[in-house]
Parts: sequence; structure tokens; C-alpha cells
Amino acid sequence: MRAVRRAELRPHCERCRGVKGRATIEIEHPPGDEIQWDWFERRRAPWGGTAYVLLGTLPHSSRVRGVIAGSMDQAHLVEALDAVLRRLGGTARAWRTDRLSTLIVPDSADVQPSFAPVAKHYGVVIRPCPPRRGNRKGAVEASVRYLCGRWWRTMAARTMAEAQASPDRFCVTVGDARPRGSSTVGALADAEPLLPLPPVPYPATVSQTGPVDVNATVAFKGARYSVPPGFIGAQLTVRHRLASPTLEIVSPRGTLVAVHRLGGRGIVRTADHRAALERAVLGTFSTLPPCERKGNHPAGPVARAAAAALRGVEDREVVVDLARYAELVGTAR
Repeated sequence: MRAVRRAELRPHCERCRGVKGRATIEIEHPPGDEIQWDWFERRRAPWGGTAYVLLGTLPHSSRVRGVIAGSMDQAHLVEALDAVLRRLGGTARAWRTDRLSTLIVPDSADVQPSFAPVAKHYGVVIRPCPPRRGNRKGAVEASVRYLCGRWWRTMAARTMAEAQASPDRFCVTVGDARPRGSSTVGALADAEPLLPLPPVPYPATVSQTGPVDVNATVAFKGARYSVPPGFIGAQLTVRHRLASPTLEIVSPRGTLVAVHRLGGRGIVRTADHRAALERAVLGTFSTLPPCERKGNHPAGPVARAAAAALRGVEDREVVVDLARYAELVGTAR
């Protein structure tokens, strides 16, 4: 098979052919005309699991901003889109994207009905790339290669919150300082006429399912939120509607367990949950000394009798003294 490929003996198929070897040309992008979007994934992230990073690039100036998301579903996509736009300071008139199934109906050029209100909320037009022409969004593809090589490989963050602060700092300092002709990326981007953003994000609902820790809390976006102690060890879902100041924690059956205000770091615990957890902890507290695990505990008369009954033989005394042994022998005679 390798020789077949080397000799180019297979018939040409334009649909199956990749972008390598195709003719390319630089496309002119008017200032503020479009933003190009793309995900990049990196397995074995320092905080565990996979890192999903959404990049938005202004192709005229090459300014790029990125946001780390917990998933690539539509709700997390909307949340990451809004976060990137606010880091860019506005939105272009159109969004260029490849055929993401959460945004574009598969095998078509139609926008997903569930995503159309998002585009209307931000007042933009969706421009999907033609089929098998992902390189039509070459600006963001170049940003993916740039950030993977210059930022991700040397990132020292070990948590998701630290990791998000890292690309923010890198893109503002290093990324915007790149030269572009007689100017820089930052200077060109500052001159782009971007549309203003709505005051609040589109109200999508982001959810995340995770286990309840032994301290009766569940993790969500860098903080831990309390639940009643009876849910320790259970899998609960945290739901947050974007632009809402609160979040909900629900059971697998959809029953509401707790409501908290979003934000902060560390542990967010209500007074009722704290009192219930204290009662549960103190209720199992004992002042008795712990059991001696490796002490000498010979079998008692009851245990020996039970063992003899199981064996079906009479429980006889074990002789370890020769004088006692001689006395027993004499008695037997």
C-alpha cells in the first residue's frame, strides 16, 4: 500500500483529497468583516481529561483570543464564543466556521435551528466553509498552530483557572506584539471597526455532572458548592444559565437539590448545609478508644466449644507441659 501511494497509482478523487498540494492564494479580509472560529483539543491536560480551547481570530489583523471550555457541546460553545468576543472587544459582521455539528447541520450549509437565535442575539451572519475546504478559514488554522507551538507546549498552569489566565496574558503581550508589515497585530486590531456586543451573553444553559465529595460539595468552574450530606458519593448535575447570577444543582432524576450564587473560589456553603453536615459528622463521633488491631486475642471457651462442634470432636485440652502430659497418661491407665 505504501508503494501504491508513493507511485500515485490510485485514481484521483477530489472529494477524498486533503488540502496538501492544492493551489492556494491569500484572501483579502476587510477590517471588521469576519471572525474565524475553530476548536483545538489537547489530551492529557495537566488538570486531567482533555482541554478544549475555542479560538477566535480576526483575519485582517491576525488578533487571536482563546477560551478553555469544559466541553464542545452547544451550550459550552455559546459560553466560549461570548467570552472570546468580550476579549476581542466586539464582534465582526460575520462568523466564519467549518462544519461544526453544533453550529451547522451535518451534510449541509444550514445553520442549526438551535443556534440561529444565538446569531440573531449577536447580530451576525454565519458563513460556513465549503465542504472539504476547511482551509478557507486559514487565519484561525494558523492561530491554532501558533498557540500550540508557542503557548501550550510551555504552559506551566496546573488548573483550569490558571490555564485560562495563561493564554489571556500570552495573547495580549506576545500575540498582539507580532509585526504585521509596518505595524503590529495589536495596532491593526485596535483600528478594526467591530460591532458592539449585547450587554449579557445569550442565555444558554451550561451543565456539568460530577461526584459529590466527602465534604458534601460538588465542583463547578473552579469552586465547590455545597449540598446536603445525604448526597455524598452521588453524581449530581450543576446547571447554570448564562447571565444568571445563580446556579442549580439537581439529582439524576431532575430534582432540585440546592441553589447557590455563582462566583468565588474555594468552598461555597450555605448555613443550612453546614449545620446538617456538622450534625452528620458529630453523630458518628465516639469517645471510645480504637480497637487494638494487632493485639493478642486467644479464643475463649465459647469459641473453642463452637469450633469443636463444627469439627464433630470433643474439645480437649492442649498439652504443652511434659509433667502434665505424664499425669494425664497415668490417669488414663
